[in-house]
Amino acid sequence: MNDQQPKKSALHEKDGIPQPEPLSVVSMQKIVENRKLQPTAQELISGIVSGDKVALSRAITLVESTTNAHLAKASEIITGCLPHANQSVRIGITGVPGVGKSTFIEAFGKLLTSLGKKVAVLAVDPSSTISHGSILGDKTRMEELVKDENAYIRPSASGETLGGVARKTRETIILCEAAGFDTIIIETVGVGQSETAVHSMVDFFLLLKISGAGDELQGIKRGIMEMADAIVINKADGDNITKAKLAKTEFNRALHLFPAKSSGWIPTVATCSAYEKTGIDAVWQTISDYITLVKANHYFEQKRQEQNQFWMLETINEQLKNDFYNHPEIAQLLEENKKAVGNGKVSPFAAAQILLKRYFKD
Repeated sequence: MNDQQPKKSALHEKDGIPQPEPLSVVSMQKIVENRKLQPTAQELISGIVSGDKVALSRAITLVESTTNAHLAKASEIITGCLPHANQSVRIGITGVPGVGKSTFIEAFGKLLTSLGKKVAVLAVDPSSTISHGSILGDKTRMEELVKDENAYIRPSASGETLGGVARKTRETIILCEAAGFDTIIIETVGVGQSETAVHSMVDFFLLLKISGAGDELQGIKRGIMEMADAIVINKADGDNITKAKLAKTEFNRALHLFPAKSSGWIPTVATCSAYEKTGIDAVWQTISDYITLVKANHYFEQKRQEQNQFWMLETINEQLKNDFYNHPEIAQLLEENKKAVGNGKVSPFAAAQILLKRYFKD
């Protein structure tokens, strides 16, 4: 007689962890409603003024939006923040790719926060003209600064605007100032025309260079040199120290050939190593000396007024452009004329006149 019990299969299922009760339809609806719920303009303004970075980020997203529905809300937020703005020092930093802008800004930002400053970094990443995408990698490059409670980093895609400067950077500055950031750093793409746009929205313009790249003088446009309030030669460490000193001498000689600035400031040249964090304090001292000078001779206020007027005109130009392309009849007429121009039936100039005449009839 065989009393042996049958062997259990290796596939025998054991009792698992009990599963939670499924969410009710009502609970799911509440989650969806909460996700869709957006704070009002006044709630965002209050959050920004109290220093809430989440409110600041949400407001900047609204300001950067190209959706017509967001324009009125963004405008209300900017108007509400304006009385709390204009209490910062705005610094523009430019340089060719590879010059070490992100490393420099991180070292510079950490120095400022150690001095009790609140720093906002507005970094503009170049957008692809093909896919319109952007990497937005500045937060990953500035690992230490992004964790600093007194710092805020906002990368923005440049889009199709002049020289890669984000379309709403000017308004973003106002929001950051209202949030209590007393030092605003704007990093440009560093590919050419972006310097002009950044220069029109900052108090101090810094040109970052490296030595030994074969472009000490011949690779620099005269316009950029004339805009710079200081030239800083980065990566002055190791074997590059001697080259950096030679480059400093060359730049100093070149700067003497330019006419005097209306600010009364004489541009300076310095060397630093963002990697070794040497010479960074001297750069801040130079900026502090500049701000002291231009506030004493009232150039600081005069320049801010001129910049505000310039951006008023730029906003008008942008609004007219957007209104033109969003016109319902223009959109169809534009496609027709594009085909006619492409087939050589109408000249580009004649087609433009047809479109403009139709637009201004309204």
